[in-house]
Amino acid sequence: MQGIRRLAPLVAATALAGCASFSPDGGMSVVADITGRTTAKEVASIRTGDDAARMRDATRKLLARPLSADAAVQVALFNNKGLQAAFRQLALSEADAVEASLPPNPTFSLMRISGDGAFEAERQVAGDILALATLPLRSEIARERFHQAQLRAALATLRLAAEVRRAHVRVVAANELVALLVEAQSAAEATAKLAAKLGETGALNRLDQAREQVFYAETTAELATARRAAGSARERLIRLMGLWGDDLDFRLPGKLPALPRRPLTEPFVERDAVAHRIDLQIARLELTALATSLQLSEATRFVTLLDLAGLERKTGEPDGRVIRERGYDLQFQIPIFDGGEVRVRQAAETYNIAFNRLTERAVTVRSEARDAYRSYRAAYDIAGHYAREVLPLRQIISEEMQLRYSSMQVDIFALLLEARQRLASRRAAIDAVRDFFLAEAELSAAVNGGGGAAAETTAQQTASAVAPGDH
Repeated sequence: MQGIRRLAPLVAATALAGCASFSPDGGMSVVADITGRTTAKEVASIRTGDDAARMRDATRKLLARPLSADAAVQVALFNNKGLQAAFRQLALSEADAVEASLPPNPTFSLMRISGDGAFEAERQVAGDILALATLPLRSEIARERFHQAQLRAALATLRLAAEVRRAHVRVVAANELVALLVEAQSAAEATAKLAAKLGETGALNRLDQAREQVFYAETTAELATARRAAGSARERLIRLMGLWGDDLDFRLPGKLPALPRRPLTEPFVERDAVAHRIDLQIARLELTALATSLQLSEATRFVTLLDLAGLERKTGEPDGRVIRERGYDLQFQIPIFDGGEVRVRQAAETYNIAFNRLTERAVTVRSEARDAYRSYRAAYDIAGHYAREVLPLRQIISEEMQLRYSSMQVDIFALLLEARQRLASRRAAIDAVRDFFLAEAELSAAVNGGGGAAAETTAQQTASAVAPGDH
């Protein structure tokens, strides 16, 4: 029994070291803080029926009025089940982190053998001393891995918000184009009928009649194509927001918002991107975790298995005498063939891979931020040019042509030609405003994270370069 008592301090230390516990919110507070600074929206993991009911009520209130881009993002954060799966994955990662932070459980064994009036009994309590000694390093690695999981959940949230914003811009612009083409089709139909009547009187030749009729036919085809594109864009927005059933009848604004009075400035876009990009933060944490793994590999280089057991053995003789034996059993692996150099080299090279990928990612992030800002500023200038120059001039031309037509200085077909040119300018203006708001979403993603999956490939490669506990 004394051998077991000698092992008692080890067991007590094990119990004290195993105080890791679960956070009350599954790590969601960090996710909410990170995404809240960028989206200014509520982020929550649906865990109970009350949570689901609250999200449902909030969604219905948002869908009761014309759905803005900000409201669409909030609806998606409440209802997208893929995002909720990412939050549950975060809870699973916390469970893995808590498990990795716990010391190994001691092993208790009991043996009894009897026969011919004699017996032999043995009790043993064993503990993995090496695992206990390296527990602080393993716990630190586990914490880093969990923090990475929190950042990945935040990244998934920002990516969804960016995709919803882009989808909203596209569907509103598509609807605006449909309304424009409906107006154009109506005018083209009236013109085609007029051309047919003039042709019957001989006032218009067949060539001019065909031109008016083909314009009407082409406009009708363009309208059908635009309606199909608008329907597909709306369905994509619906999928991202996670809606179905009665929620599909939501309304959208009739046109895109006006351009901001002033564009964002450039001076700190690179600095902000390097400081805020979540994929870059994940890569930095991975480098820190790998550095800790390298220390762990160094610490366990020569000893990879060390078990200590407290023993108590009783032997019963046929004459009734009982012999008690106490002591301990120590087992360790002798590094004859593998002195740990392979594991240390693997850990070091994995660290070097992560370091180079982090450096490459930092360079890429800077470039993406610069490129996104240039696209944003160019789109702002182009859309502003249409709003300030092209459309007002087209309006002046239209008014002048109306006056000249009223005074019989130009015929109806000159007026119609100008109307077609004005239609082309209005279509280009809609596209320019759409491109600006898409570029604005891309700039936010380039600075804060949340771009396409391809933009995060390097961080994922770095994170998967070594699995937890490999070294």
